[in-house]
Amino acid sequence: MIDVRPDVTEEFLMASNGPTDQVLVIPCSGIGKVHGLISREAVYRVTDALMPGHADTVCLALLVTGDAETREKVRHHPCITVDGCPKLCARKNVEMTGGEVALGVRVYDTLKRHRGAQFGSPTSLSDQGWQAVEEIAEEITQTVHQVVLK
Repeated sequence: MIDVRPDVTEEFLMASNGPTDQVLVIPCSGIGKVHGLISREAVYRVTDALMPGHADTVCLALLVTGDAETREKVRHHPCITVDGCPKLCARKNVEMTGGEVALGVRVYDTLKRHRGAQFGSPTSLSDQGWQAVEEIAEEITQTVHQVVLK
């Protein structure tokens, strides 16, 4: 299930100084699990290929450790979180920092739609893993379009 909060865009624009030109897309760390690799690759697909200049990312570890610059960025941009597991570390840390989550993507929900598929390993994706990356990247891209190119 994808948790879309269309109200966040409107709330964010009302609270800020006008439209934003960039959305932060923040993946979980998910080290040691294919879910985390899919999360990170989907984010890089969006920030580097599909929406460069409109989507950026920050390091979750910097947010967790309280890096001032990272926290400030999160507080001043709408965020999309991409979590590999039900712990929702990316989402929870954005919210604890005071950021607004415009979309919360849960990788495991996408993977459930492909029961029995082999997505790869923690260090390498299979063709089915790359297909999941593309599906998630498309969902993220749609939200970036809604927020930035409105």
